[in-house]
Amino acid sequence: MTPPPTILLTNDDGIHSPGLARLQEALAPLGRIVVIAPDRDNSAVSHSLTMNRPLKVTPLGDDRYTIDGTPTDCVAVGLKKILASPPDLLVSGINAGPNLGDDISYSGTVSAAIEGTMYGIPSLALSVGGSPPHDFREAMRVAALMAARALASPLPADTLLNINVPSTGRPCRLRVTRQGRRLWENSIHEALDPRGTTHYWIGGGTPVPDLGEDTDVHALAIGLVSITPIHLDLTNHAGIAYLRESWCLEELNESHKP
Repeated sequence: MTPPPTILLTNDDGIHSPGLARLQEALAPLGRIVVIAPDRDNSAVSHSLTMNRPLKVTPLGDDRYTIDGTPTDCVAVGLKKILASPPDLLVSGINAGPNLGDDISYSGTVSAAIEGTMYGIPSLALSVGGSPPHDFREAMRVAALMAARALASPLPADTLLNINVPSTGRPCRLRVTRQGRRLWENSIHEALDPRGTTHYWIGGGTPVPDLGEDTDVHALAIGLVSITPIHLDLTNHAGIAYLRESWCLEELNESHKP
């Protein structure tokens, strides 16, 4: 008899986040669930690894662990030291708040899925839009649906799926999108401490919307589930020819021969 698939769950909101609990609930019928998540909120840590101190793994029961590190730490340690064999799927989330456009560069949620993809594990990053209190019901449905598809059909090579779900609590249509742009205005706040020293706090602000109708930003704004394939190769391949030809780099090589 074929054993049930193993699904590794992680996140960046921490082991006790409601989104992680809802994700585990949604995916439990699909196979063996192993949870390895940070011991605290690690939002916006991007793809950082902890290299300046040792990491502590704390078991919390059967197939449930927490690590005093980043989401990427959790995936790396989980794959190399906790799990005896690679999982069939990695799902990161459910993040409380969207990960859209330029924000995915900062996202610990997406970075955990990137780490899984680097190790050849089919990986999904899942986030719910809107503001607190978040309604996770539709995100749970989409998580189960997309996880089942990912277990049944291979993802494109070196590709993860970044999924953003409206916080509606009702079924929403799915749309395959490209990564849009999502910059922020007034996101750096200045304040004075009691001694008159200036400090700066990053966060908040107003997102500048991407008007492209095929983007993740637009899809979520109109109440659709955005599914964006993200590739590990960040190379601008058109830029290779541009630099070679327009910047005349070969001529520079000739002019600086040793």
